[in-house]
Amino acid sequence: MNRRRFITTTGFIAGNVLLSNEIVKAANFLSKSRKVKISGHIWVYASKFPPEWDSTPVIEQAFSDFQYAGLDGLELMEVNLRHDDAVSRLSELAEKYKVPVTGTSYNGAMWNSSKHSEILDDVALVVDRLHQLKGSTFGVSVGDAQRLKTEKELDAQADLLLKLIKICEDHGVILNLHNHTYEVVNGMHDLKGTLARIPDIKLGPDLNWLVRGGVDPVEFINTYGKQIVYMHIRDQTADGKWTETVGTGTIDFKAIAKALNEQNYKGRAAVELAFDSPPVNPIKEDWKNSLQYVKNTFGWA
Repeated sequence: MNRRRFITTTGFIAGNVLLSNEIVKAANFLSKSRKVKISGHIWVYASKFPPEWDSTPVIEQAFSDFQYAGLDGLELMEVNLRHDDAVSRLSELAEKYKVPVTGTSYNGAMWNSSKHSEILDDVALVVDRLHQLKGSTFGVSVGDAQRLKTEKELDAQADLLLKLIKICEDHGVILNLHNHTYEVVNGMHDLKGTLARIPDIKLGPDLNWLVRGGVDPVEFINTYGKQIVYMHIRDQTADGKWTETVGTGTIDFKAIAKALNEQNYKGRAAVELAFDSPPVNPIKEDWKNSLQYVKNTFGWA
């Protein structure tokens, strides 16, 4: 073999090796990411029913829209599970539309010790009904005190959370801390206060609320990735307005996807839509387009 042919041949082989390595990396990314199932959170329906945010009158529309969009499940709000007929009604809808109930969000003033007995009773009811529906995620927001919580209040908050974790575990449900902005502003005073007291608590960050609270989602994932079991995905414009669909705003989801891949993320996720102005398209199309964007960007086929 002459020198020119040797160089050409070895260059061809090297190029193919590099290409093969890239293919393997891409395959590994997709094989890891495919394990993530994507639900939808029902806030956009609940937002029409202030101040209780009870979407029960239109809950069937949510199931229908989620079926059309191809979502893997439906995440409730706790108010939906307080109705006496919640289990039977929601079971029928889940079966009719082939969209399972996968979890619920929950909000309570957990820093306020005078509310603990009430919250414990309520969570016991909500989690039991969620368990009957075969849901497994319980996203907790710990309540906004409208100021920095004291060390004593953070102690009370952590004490209650430990009891709620036990209730969830007894029902095969995973509790995760679901943040709004108040948990992550002021240097993450609230969230870090909880983590200092329960270091291994599971996390379910809302990526958009992180952005609005001044926290970089990528940095958050790099720091707490091993504790993240769930997340909410929503988008916004540069001026802070919610976009009609995920992927049409300015949040850097490609960087977020890369960070999650590096953490070998294997939890669940939920798309959550919220509108600052009336949507242009049918909501079911917004769900479908948002889901497709998330699948393509995160590799969650």
